[in-house]
Amino acid sequence: MRESVAKTLPMRQRILVFFALLITIGVGCQSNPKSITVLAASDLTNAFQEIARDFEREKGIKITLVFGSTGQLAQQIEQGAPADVFAAANVTMIDELERAGLIMPGSKQTYGIGRIALWTRRDKEPSVEKLEDLARDDIKRIAIANPDHAPYGIAAREALQTAGIWERIKPRIIFAENINQTLQYGISGNVDVAIVALSLCNGTNGVWTLIPDNLHKQVIQSLAIIKTTQNEAAARSFEDYVIGTEGRATLQRFGFVVP
Repeated sequence: MRESVAKTLPMRQRILVFFALLITIGVGCQSNPKSITVLAASDLTNAFQEIARDFEREKGIKITLVFGSTGQLAQQIEQGAPADVFAAANVTMIDELERAGLIMPGSKQTYGIGRIALWTRRDKEPSVEKLEDLARDDIKRIAIANPDHAPYGIAAREALQTAGIWERIKPRIIFAENINQTLQYGISGNVDVAIVALSLCNGTNGVWTLIPDNLHKQVIQSLAIIKTTQNEAAARSFEDYVIGTEGRATLQRFGFVVP
């Protein structure tokens, strides 16, 4: 039997996440043609907040943003959560949902390629400048997003494996639920280093070094319209805006490589 789009979470956690999502977005939002709900991967937090604000001002359509790990958001779509657009941190999840008949045919669009970076607090000494530095004895804790359901966690693990240090540092790794939480672990000082999305680095009081993209598979990010949307026109308008001139410029400013 084919596995679910996202790996199964503990039942209690699944229920809590599901009901939190319903409370956040509200089941009535889909009946309003001037309001849509967008489920978005955590690495899009900064970029999509700006894009949504500009889109609302230009189009007069209210955007409700719900951020989370791509795998967990995909689960909510499988379970029938009311939403209109899904912006994933990888194309694989969109493809899986499309095969399951949960995505509107022909609505899949690639909007960017994400990059990962080593992030440390400015007051952290000595500095970390390359992946191999993570194997040093003074680096005790390292945060990455959980690769079971977070594409940026998968990329981080692949990069560490390619660098040949994954097994050596694995006992030091702290898994966060999503890439935003990964950054928060670094900001709080709970870890020495966080491997985060470049798109979240600007505006933080930290220093970061880009990880070479030849150490991991490309993080190709796509969005699509959820098949159960009751606001297809508004959803398509938002999708077109993201991949259009204004959206692409914003994504580039936050570190995405745009197609």
